[in-house]
Amino acid sequence: MFHSPSKHKDFGVFLPVANGGWIISKTTPVLDGLYQQNRAAAVTADQVGMDFVMSMGKFRGFSGETDHWGTALESVTMMAGIAEATKNVRIWATIHPLLQNPAVAAKMIATLDHISGGRAGLNIVAGAYKGEFDQMGAWDDSLSHDDRYALTEEWTTIVKRLWAEDSVDFAGKFFTMKDCQSKPKPLAKPRPEIVCAGMSDRGFQFSVREADACFIGGRTPDERRDASLRAKTTAEAMGKTIKTYAMCTVVHGDTDAKAAAMVEHYKDGADMGAILAMLASWGVPAEKLDTVARQQGAFMTHTVVGSPPSCAAQIEEFVTYCELDGLMLIFPDYVEGLTMFGADILPGLRAVYS
Repeated sequence: MFHSPSKHKDFGVFLPVANGGWIISKTTPVLDGLYQQNRAAAVTADQVGMDFVMSMGKFRGFSGETDHWGTALESVTMMAGIAEATKNVRIWATIHPLLQNPAVAAKMIATLDHISGGRAGLNIVAGAYKGEFDQMGAWDDSLSHDDRYALTEEWTTIVKRLWAEDSVDFAGKFFTMKDCQSKPKPLAKPRPEIVCAGMSDRGFQFSVREADACFIGGRTPDERRDASLRAKTTAEAMGKTIKTYAMCTVVHGDTDAKAAAMVEHYKDGADMGAILAMLASWGVPAEKLDTVARQQGAFMTHTVVGSPPSCAAQIEEFVTYCELDGLMLIFPDYVEGLTMFGADILPGLRAVYS
């Protein structure tokens, strides 16, 4: 088992805000994407001592037999309810700059921050899937990938200024503010946390420069480690520090064999129609879809599998090798998984990373 230098790590939860969660399968426990399951997951996370809960913004699903992600609650308004239901866990909501005026977004997160007593955070999603936004007339074909990040940079600058300044004047390519005011200011000091995930070079630069933490990805541990170190090195060159997080699905059982059998059961139920639609939305060429779909399978993130002690060892190895500052966790059954994690895994991780 790997052991890192003494340093706190954040362990949070990616709430099941859309049906099916992060395993695209017909044989997983039912995640309906509705409020009671999300509330129960967040309350359990709060009770067992997790650091944050986050919800994504999703407006169109991937169809298939399960209509994966076809049912999804809106992130910020749901998190206002979650804020009332919890006491300590940080509350991170997602906003798309393509959809919300920055003055509106600044006030939404400030409102969430007041409801939560200073626990709010903002997950900024600059990129978008054309089909999801085209359905509501919110896709501008004249904007390139880099243009969308330029828009998001202006948007983020305005949001940060509105949280800090009495009046904001701003004349940009995408937004204009004239003596724009936003009160009350957030309670969080110096401001609500900002998190972001950007995998392209342009997105990566934006995330490192503007966010307090960025989610990194990669197909292998080495790729994830490289991305994490690259983010930290890039931030250092900018004169700042940044936290790096990754996503991780936890499939546990009483024994390693039982957990492995559950994984195979979920794989056997893979909703290939939804997987193909998801990959197409990511831009995978049509001629490669079948091959990539078989490689992708039902699981959408890095996954640890086994008994609680086995999962704990795998998580510690993953966090330490990739030099991460935290993990955002996913479970097939959130209340069951979080209850186990809080009792059997989190105390040991706190002891290692303290």
